Amino acid sequence: PSTVSRTCKDSPSISRDTKERVRRVIISLKREIKDDYNYRESLKTLRTNIQFCGSNIRTIMFTSALPDEGKSDIAFSVAASFAQIGKKVIFIDADIRKSVLVSRYQLKGEVNGLSQYLSGQKNREDIIYETNYEGFSVIFAGPYSPNPAELLEEDLFHDLIQSLKDYDYVIIDTPPMANLIDSAIVASNCDGAIIVVEQGAVSYRLEQKVKSQLDKTGCRVLGVVLNKVDLSQNGYYGRYGKYGKYGKYGRYGKYDKYGAYSPYEKAEAAQTTDK
Repeated sequence: PSTVSRTCKDSPSISRDTKERVRRVIISLKREIKDDYNYRESLKTLRTNIQFCGSNIRTIMFTSALPDEGKSDIAFSVAASFAQIGKKVIFIDADIRKSVLVSRYQLKGEVNGLSQYLSGQKNREDIIYETNYEGFSVIFAGPYSPNPAELLEEDLFHDLIQSLKDYDYVIIDTPPMANLIDSAIVASNCDGAIIVVEQGAVSYRLEQKVKSQLDKTGCRVLGVVLNKVDLSQNGYYGRYGKYGKYGKYGRYGKYDKYGAYSPYEKAEAAQTTDK
């Protein structure tokens, strides 16, 4: 399991007295990027394609239509991949409803997160976690909040993103968009979005609705990652592997901002053959 330790960390933006009181949490991430040649090469290709999108594309969100399509794994791996080539990267888990990051790394001890910062319980310095990967920091989602959409709409979230301009890349993992508005709110603060699609699991019509929702926010859709590709069906492409269950999202009601966004019919969300 991962361990949590505390160490002093200087920050030029705060006073000397405050520096002596501020203590950053450093987490040791034991989980490595998948030991799969095709997966690693695909990550490198994705990383390179992101770089070719332009030097102004620095804050990037990852989303999907439905749970279990593998977006969290890919987002985290991409962030770690950038750190491996010397980039300064911060990964933000903005899935306040159903985060899997803390449990996935089995962190011991108290872990502060985004929901506590947005609700005014913690300061920025309290939620930024440095890791054992050089140049790689993490902001966890924090405790479950019953109103994440309202928290994300607060100026505090916008201010947080603006305060991270000293990082080369800000990678944000967001909830699935089939019946949640959270990702659309996050998108309005991003330079670009990447949609993760599980092969053969989601209808074309549903993916078009996700793209339309992102377009309404003005966020540029950088592209789509086709995930969990089966080598036996697609010769050239390697199998990315199956990810564990992240948990299912329930219906969270209707949202009006960014357009009418009510939950889709269950049959439509489950449809897999309409391409």
